[in-house]
This record gives sequence, structure tokens and C-alpha cells, in this order.
Amino acid sequence: MPIINATPTRRVVFQYLVPVHVEVEDGLVCSVTVIDETPVEHPTVVEGDTDYLEEAVKAADDGQSWPSWQLGD
Repeated sequence: MPIINATPTRRVVFQYLVPVHVEVEDGLVCSVTVIDETPVEHPTVVEGDTDYLEEAVKAADDGQSWPSWQLGD
């Protein structure tokens, strides 16, 4: 028998600008690090429940230690 969650899931996807560290060698990007400890400012809803945005931003910006994301090397 499937388990039915009586509480619907609230979901919102948002975006905001964050600083990045980009390393270029001989004209090629070799590493990009997203510095995601930046406070969320001016978020824009991409999809989902816009009424949930304010609460979601608070959850994303609650001081928990996030690792920086690094692409490349």
C-alpha cells in the first residue's frame, strides 16, 4: 500500500547573483568556484510556489556552512 503524504510539498526554485572565482590559462577556463556564502539578495523565482519564496530564502540563507562549488581541476 503506498504511503500518502497528507501535507503537499511546497517547492520553489529561485536564482540570485553570487560571486565566482574564474581561473583562465592560455585562453581556456580551467576552474570555476562559486562562492555561495554570499547572502541571498534580489532572488528571482524560476518556477514553483512564489508564495513560498520568502521562507525558502530564509532557509537557504540561515548561516549553515555550505561548501563552495568548484568545477574543473
